[in-house]
Amino acid sequence: MQLTQPESNTPMVTIINGGTQGLGEAIARKLVADGASGLVLTGRSVDRGKALATEFEKLGTPTLFLSVDINSEGAPQFIIDASSERFGKIYGLVNVAALTTRATLFEDTPDHFDRMMHQNLCVPYFFTQAIARHMVSNQIKGSIVNIGSTSGYGGQSKLSAYSISKGAVSVMTRNLAFGLMQHCIRINQVNPGWMETESEHRIQTGEDGQPENWLELVAPKRPLGRLVQPWEVANAVAYCLSPASGLMTGNQIDIDQSVQGAGDPPLPGSDDTIHP
Repeated sequence: MQLTQPESNTPMVTIINGGTQGLGEAIARKLVADGASGLVLTGRSVDRGKALATEFEKLGTPTLFLSVDINSEGAPQFIIDASSERFGKIYGLVNVAALTTRATLFEDTPDHFDRMMHQNLCVPYFFTQAIARHMVSNQIKGSIVNIGSTSGYGGQSKLSAYSISKGAVSVMTRNLAFGLMQHCIRINQVNPGWMETESEHRIQTGEDGQPENWLELVAPKRPLGRLVQPWEVANAVAYCLSPASGLMTGNQIDIDQSVQGAGDPPLPGSDDTIHP
């Protein structure tokens, strides 16, 4: 059986779920800059989606914007059908869209927990199912990238449901990567840490009650003096999508300022000093 695969590292036609703002937009812009042969963007903002599609078309990348409720049962197949009608074969999928609302164990509700699990776990699972069927039926060597989070390793108490959902996504990535390996479909995951986005700014100044200049206050306290930037994550996603990542599958790439499992204990007092 002869399988279709890209002949170069130029990005092929890719669907980005949640591709009209924040990290999704950064990924789209990276793929356009790399000369993508086609993009499909899904998102809630019709005006923003249409504007990006027009911009990317002028830059030489044919782009289809679909305003769809990705939480609806028929959304995955609708998006695959519309994408294949426009472009034919689809080589890549990036699952970006996620719910990030805060809640501790004591604050959470069944409704909030269910919505978190549905959007952050069920949606990417069934989109992967739909694109995998498309790739297998068209004999495509495809690549799928899930956006996870370093919160999936444990997370903060105020991110209880979110952290659990992202931990589940990590298991999903590994499980599906193993199952689809025989079809030459690769799945990898990129886990951003604390990232600077418009959405994070809204949450910080809204739910978390922080001042407008919160970023100026917290960035200098980070190990590298800033938060993760969307372009850094976009670069890793583009690598995972491309043939340059070879046969890599089932892997997790952390984009963060920490090393899991490593760290010094809190100092007992401001006057105490620990020497190596």
